[in-house]
Amino acid sequence: MKKGFLMVVSGPSGVGKGTICDILLRDNTDIKYSISATSRNKRPNEEHGKNYFFVSNDEFEKMIEDGKLLEYARVHGNYYGTPKDFVLNSIDNGDVVILEIDVQGALQVKKNYPDAVLVFILPPDFEELKRRLVERGTEDEETVNLRMNNAKKEVEFLNEYNYSIVNDFIDESVDKMKAIIEAERLKIKK
Repeated sequence: MKKGFLMVVSGPSGVGKGTICDILLRDNTDIKYSISATSRNKRPNEEHGKNYFFVSNDEFEKMIEDGKLLEYARVHGNYYGTPKDFVLNSIDNGDVVILEIDVQGALQVKKNYPDAVLVFILPPDFEELKRRLVERGTEDEETVNLRMNNAKKEVEFLNEYNYSIVNDFIDESVDKMKAIIEAERLKIKK
């Protein structure tokens, strides 16, 4: 059986993390997204256990208290976090579990689960990142500037990661992610 592991993917907003991960998942049955737990209300198009594990505030706080989360944060009054059991069971089944989260969450995971493989996706340069954010058309100028400032702060944590990929061309970036996955599966010792 193939060796499973947790792969944490971070990088600035607009760098292409989601696109890279979506292609990996589409092309590989033994790679899956981590499903987060949240205390927010379920939206009409969402399914429990597929989009999120929906729990009450009290249930989430019990998960924190019992150490059942690899990482968590409170965002806009709701909890979001990564349940350990889902991740560890998937790894035991030989799956690569991808967790696409911000730098702060990645550092929490690294502290709580040192075997995690952390990959940072970089833009070719900050001008290209700004171009991508503007072309996406989902943010106003103020939000784009905020995301650019955040991107520069996030890059300062690059040395906390195991790997970095410059996402200049999406196909090359996906191939590099596949190479990292293969190398980690072949690794004997951490």
